[in-house]
Amino acid sequence: MADMLPEEFAALEPFRRKWALATEYERAVERRKSSASELRAFYDVTLPLVPAMLKRADTYPVGKVEGVDRELFFMALSLVEIAPHVEFYRGNPLVPFAFQEDRMVGDQYKIRDS
Repeated sequence: MADMLPEEFAALEPFRRKWALATEYERAVERRKSSASELRAFYDVTLPLVPAMLKRADTYPVGKVEGVDRELFFMALSLVEIAPHVEFYRGNPLVPFAFQEDRMVGDQYKIRDS
């Protein structure tokens, strides 16, 4: 992890280790093992900061966000992935009335040139 988050994002510091995750898989695992109150706490603090987080990320070329801005971007992605659970599922970290998510783990495929 980079140094401390910029002052305007200091409220996110307690959530940084848990939610600044690089992959969708890591974020999904963290979501599933979180409580409704943990999801809500992250959601409530992060949602108002998203425009500023994305403004910082937009200063980089696509896929090249670095340092604390990279962590902020990953936290914004985490928010996007937990928001439905807060807004639609009453904080349930799982998807109600759905199959067990962790049994459906996809493989990464490499596209080969023909």
